[in-house]
Amino acid sequence: MRHDDVWRAIDAIAAENGLSPSGLARRAGLDPTAFNPSKRVGPDGRARWPSTESVAKVLAATGTAVENFASLVSGQGPQASRARGAVARRIPLIGLAQAGGDGFFDDGGFPVGGSWDEISIPDIADPNAYALEISGDSMEPVFRDGDIVIVSPQAPVRRGDRVVVRTRLGEVMAKQLVRQSAKRIELQSLNPAHPNYNFELSEVAWMHRIVWASQ
Repeated sequence: MRHDDVWRAIDAIAAENGLSPSGLARRAGLDPTAFNPSKRVGPDGRARWPSTESVAKVLAATGTAVENFASLVSGQGPQASRARGAVARRIPLIGLAQAGGDGFFDDGGFPVGGSWDEISIPDIADPNAYALEISGDSMEPVFRDGDIVIVSPQAPVRRGDRVVVRTRLGEVMAKQLVRQSAKRIELQSLNPAHPNYNFELSEVAWMHRIVWASQ
């Protein structure tokens, strides 16, 4: 059993559940930074391993059997290619600042047009998934300027999720969903130096969940 294999298995479980490593840690009741790549190696350069307790909480939170986790670590089983970081496909990529322009999304919020770049990603089931390059500092310290986030129009959106929202005026923003009622949504900037937003649902063209992020 190798250090890299264990962490790839955890990343694969996160991807299977439409989560980033920090999202998986949060679902498991752990510190959101527990699975960040920066936490996988100590200041002295020595490898850091996830604790048995952390792994157990991940398996319980995602309904993953111990046998399935073992198969991911060993590189066997139906999800082995994901655990080894195999590239399944390429998806559209543009900058967040560009996303408010015309011609990039259809009325349903799906990527269209020929002006997108592309990026290779781990396997994500949503055929309409796309990637955005974060600009600005409104999502620091979670997402920084230049980070790439993968967005799934198909993924269900729940309170606490990080989302990309486009208003009917063409403004696109990456925020955290605080609350959604039958009439309004409340969005939070993770950086307290930036304002929060409240919109009537009629003002929102679409809202998609961020399911993965480069760190």
